[in-house]
Amino acid sequence: MIAFRLVLATFSEHMAFQSKLPTLGSSIFSQMSQLASEQQAINLSQGFPDFAPDNYLLQRLSYHSQHGANQYAPMPGILPLRQQISKLVGRCYRRSIDPDHQITVTSGATEALFVAIQAIVQPGDEVIVFDPAYDSYAPAVKLAGGSTVHLSLLAPDFKVNWQQVAAAINPKTKLIIVNSPHNPSATVFNDDDWQALQALVCQHGLYCLSDEVYEHMVFDGAPRLSAHCYPALAERSFIVSSFGKTFHVTGWKLGYCVAPPLLSAEFRKIHQYVTFSSFTPAQHAIADMLAMQPEQVSGLATFYQQKRDQFVTGLTDSRLQLLPSAATYFQLADYGAISNLPDVEFCRWLTIEHKVAAIPLSVFYQKPTGARLIRFCFAKTPATLNQAAEVLCQL
Repeated sequence: MIAFRLVLATFSEHMAFQSKLPTLGSSIFSQMSQLASEQQAINLSQGFPDFAPDNYLLQRLSYHSQHGANQYAPMPGILPLRQQISKLVGRCYRRSIDPDHQITVTSGATEALFVAIQAIVQPGDEVIVFDPAYDSYAPAVKLAGGSTVHLSLLAPDFKVNWQQVAAAINPKTKLIIVNSPHNPSATVFNDDDWQALQALVCQHGLYCLSDEVYEHMVFDGAPRLSAHCYPALAERSFIVSSFGKTFHVTGWKLGYCVAPPLLSAEFRKIHQYVTFSSFTPAQHAIADMLAMQPEQVSGLATFYQQKRDQFVTGLTDSRLQLLPSAATYFQLADYGAISNLPDVEFCRWLTIEHKVAAIPLSVFYQKPTGARLIRFCFAKTPATLNQAAEVLCQL
């Protein structure tokens, strides 16, 4: 009995550990999707399509899985895919990049973001992020021993105040994280924004992590700009992209990071111990897709602009005030004319009582602004969008 108590006491001591992320639980995206499932609601919350990817892509996945591509891929990604990525960047941004030393294929863009942060952030470093911000940035910085400095962007235009950014830079600042096209605001950086970012990064010897997972979804004929377009900035940047977003296969978890050779080498040191390599048959299938059907990428903006326009038209008679959606597959809406509930409570009410799920904007801020804004995802079938719009017009 005494021995058992000693073992139990020792076990209890080991169990009394300190969490590295004590304030974090499951993400709002998981929570809202679970609630939508429980309530059998139309899920316009989490950002994934409810339609099938291109049949050619699925055929190539089947082909490669049946013809031996089922073991580890090379750590940086298969060469044919890296070569196609190099060609894609060349077509889109007129930038020449080396497939061998500047491109690393990852298990989704979120892995690429995490690895880039671990590669560059040291204990005590500060990282500037812009709220509303994707929820993976700050935890990754904390795990690297750094801290985040949050600068708030406000509705309706969510513009960056670059003088405010300059004032926030100090000797501890190491990295600036940007996201354009931006989730959740559906805004994009213009040339002045990119030039201002480049000037600050170069002037202060900083690095940039450019989250560009929605890069091919820029609407209304606006120019498609990227960190790739600014040579001095690109030489100090990790640029992260997503095949899951581009080809409607978020469950394949396949993305990539483009960085100059020195940064890529540091990136790969960590990537090899996080996932080592990513889903092999999917790499081959996407390489085929890029080679044989490049129009799937070039036509993506038109594809999603039509969905945006359908959703916006469907909400014409609603009491929601829609903000401009210049890119991505998200639409922000002000529900102030409908309810005074805080946005998290409103989204729960909307899901439970009216069977449409959305995401509250406040969860993207370190210090919520109090705005009554929610985010809808319109990467859905026409039938789903029509059904949701019909419900929302009755609120």
